[in-house]
Amino acid sequence: MAINKALFSSRSYEWETPEAFFRPLDAQWNFDLDVCASADNAKCKRYFTREQDGLRQEWTGVCWMNPPYGRSIGAWVAKAADSTASGTIVVALLPARTDTRWWHQFIEPIRERRLPGRVQLIKGRLKFGGANNSAPFPSALVLFLPYLTKL
Repeated sequence: MAINKALFSSRSYEWETPEAFFRPLDAQWNFDLDVCASADNAKCKRYFTREQDGLRQEWTGVCWMNPPYGRSIGAWVAKAADSTASGTIVVALLPARTDTRWWHQFIEPIRERRLPGRVQLIKGRLKFGGANNSAPFPSALVLFLPYLTKL
C-alpha cells in the first residue's frame, strides 16, 4: 500500500479540495473568494495565491478556506475568526486536530455555541487532489459567522 508521506508532514503547502466535496458547499454558499489557493487548484474566480499571502489580504464576502496544513494553520484559523468582525463568512475545511491550541482557541467556542458558527465532523477520510490515498487524519468543516448572522 503506497502512502503519501507528505500528508503526514508540514512539507506540502497546498492540497486540493476534492471537487465532489466542494460542489455542494459552493451551491449552498456561493463562494466569492478562495483565500488560499493556486491557479491550478482555486475553487473560486477570485483567489489569493501563496505569493499574494492571503493572511495579509482583506477577506470579504463568503470565503472558502482549505488552508496549508502545516505550522501556519493556526494563523489561518485566527484570520478566519477575525474576518467575521467585518461581516465576512468563512467556510473552512480543516484537519480535526482537537489536541491543538488553535482548535481549542477558535473551534471549541463555536462547537460549544459561545461563538456563532457550526462545526461538522466529516465521516471517513477525504482524498485530496494530488494524493494517492485518503488523508491519514479526520477532517472537519467549520463555519465562521459574523455575530449577527442567523442560520
